[in-house]
Amino acid sequence: MPDNHQEFTCLSWNIHRCRGNDGRIDPARTLATLRDDMPVGAIDALILQEADEEVPPHSGLLDIAAVEAATGLRYLHTDPAHRWSDGSHGFLGTIMFTRPEIAVESITLLDLPGRCHRGAVIADLTRNGQEFRLVGMHLSLMQTLRWAQLRTICQFMFRKPRQPAILMGDLNEWRPWGGLALSKRFLGAELRGPAKATFPINRPMLPLDRVLTTAPAHVSATQVLDGPGIRMTSDHRPLLAHISLGG
Repeated sequence: MPDNHQEFTCLSWNIHRCRGNDGRIDPARTLATLRDDMPVGAIDALILQEADEEVPPHSGLLDIAAVEAATGLRYLHTDPAHRWSDGSHGFLGTIMFTRPEIAVESITLLDLPGRCHRGAVIADLTRNGQEFRLVGMHLSLMQTLRWAQLRTICQFMFRKPRQPAILMGDLNEWRPWGGLALSKRFLGAELRGPAKATFPINRPMLPLDRVLTTAPAHVSATQVLDGPGIRMTSDHRPLLAHISLGG
């Protein structure tokens, strides 16, 4: 029988295409910060945004094997069908890693509407008999496009078998209450989760990075990570979330 009270721990981080506060692009520094300044040994999933180059062919920036070695997590985009291109590491900058013991039932790359190309990676997963859905995303800077993009994601999930869902990433939604972007009436789904400031890096004021769930999953705790390495490495702080998958 599935354990409907399983705890699941995720880390979401926009790595700013490995460009630090000094303007230098340094993938090795990004990897070192991830390895040394974050609790990667205690997480079940890692979702990165802006981890590929911005323009086509969206070439990958990180040493994926080194990330796997540093975190103990499994890279989910080995199949070229699960990347934007052969040279990409993820889909439009979004990359997903999970614990090796978590079974991957399917992966979907979802193009999102808008002039600035954005997308979502949707993985249907199973752990200890519990099925759930993990969504990694990076949404538009434009408010109206964020509305359309989140609705596209929710309507995609609406057409799939019901299961607890975790949506994580850089939503670029600066208002803690979310407005129409998180309206159940507009989305067709109720997304719940706290809003903690993650941007800008040195003095966060805006909750751009979020973790949201659909019932019966819920967020039990979140933490915005900080440290000298983190502040130097990106323009966003990482967001750690503890989630109960049901009950």
